[in-house]
Amino acid sequence: MKVLAINSGSSSLKFKIVEFDETAGGGAGRQANVRFDGSIENIGSAARLLFRRSGTTIFENRCAVATHAEAVRSMMQMLEESSREEGRALGIEAIGHRVVHGGEQFQSPVRIGEDVFAEIERLAELAPLHNPGCIAGIKGARAVMGSDIPMVAVFDTGFHRTIPPQAATYAIDLDLARKHGIHRYGFHGIAHSSLAGICAAAANRPLASLRLVTVHLGNGCSATAIDRGRSVDTSMGFTPLEGLVMGTRSGDLDPALVGHLMRHEGLTVDEVERFFNERSGLLGLSGLSNDMRDLLAEEAKGDARAGLAIAVFCYRVRKYIGSYLAVLGGADALVFGGGIGERSAIIRARICDGMAWCGLRLDPLRNVAAVNLASGDAMKISEDGAPLACYVAGVDEEVEIARATRECILNRPSSE
Repeated sequence: MKVLAINSGSSSLKFKIVEFDETAGGGAGRQANVRFDGSIENIGSAARLLFRRSGTTIFENRCAVATHAEAVRSMMQMLEESSREEGRALGIEAIGHRVVHGGEQFQSPVRIGEDVFAEIERLAELAPLHNPGCIAGIKGARAVMGSDIPMVAVFDTGFHRTIPPQAATYAIDLDLARKHGIHRYGFHGIAHSSLAGICAAAANRPLASLRLVTVHLGNGCSATAIDRGRSVDTSMGFTPLEGLVMGTRSGDLDPALVGHLMRHEGLTVDEVERFFNERSGLLGLSGLSNDMRDLLAEEAKGDARAGLAIAVFCYRVRKYIGSYLAVLGGADALVFGGGIGERSAIIRARICDGMAWCGLRLDPLRNVAAVNLASGDAMKISEDGAPLACYVAGVDEEVEIARATRECILNRPSSE
């Protein structure tokens, strides 16, 4: 089966065509071959387009791509032109879309029909930075490719459906919480599932035998405790706002701040939520940027606010790692992923500093060498013999989306 995986963010679109071998026995259909992949980042007046064939870059450019629908059209143009050059048809048999919030309704991948699409639109209020981009990606794919090719929604919240009640339940009136579906959903589930699988392969151990703490650090950040392949706790909650310090999101804070800011700044609820989602985190702390690279450069020049932003960021990650070691009763490995987690040896070292008490000891040379990992690859950066191993892994959300899409198409009936 050939699956087009589309990973739409708030201002980006990543994609892969993944081919599964359905002819060989022994579960070979799970073995994924990536034929084409690419991305369209910073959708707007100066979008960056990247397109690769079998891992080799064949196109890179900047141009105006105003909307997600235009991004899908640009993606399809690149795919079709490259396919013609190969003399092979694209042959896409299914399309998988990452959707951030699945709410109470969607705990596993599902075929996208009109009813499903309407529910995904309704859930946008719970993930205002993300679900709109996912919706735009689905609309764009429908406009370009029509309705004949089956489409599947793969939900970031799905991986966390195994979190037990004591970790998922907020300490508010239980009847009110149940009425409105208020509990810890968790997000970045596709990424955390990918990190866990990549780590297990690198360690040459079954995932079902491992206790892992996975840390996905990018503009959005989250940590997850994984016990033998099952998520048992995660830092994001009812929405993607809770947990770690992020690029523009606050992460954990006192809920009384909402009323306090409304009373003293004259803000509405919507304005406070936008403030916490769009003007907080690294950007709010530093007053400069939500990009960790910029902040490290400014810290080196002596900027105190940039230094504080980085210190708060690393402290919050370290605190969550420690709490999840307690949840798991110890762990076999800590796994870093995401743009910051994969590319910043300095941040990894600062997070892990002072954690020898739990057996976490980084090898400085390995840590610095772990850069530019390919999707699906991993590198061990802890000392040999350290009781708690540490890996950096190249998250491969698109292959996870494609696998889930394939399984949904082959094993589950349409939702309509």
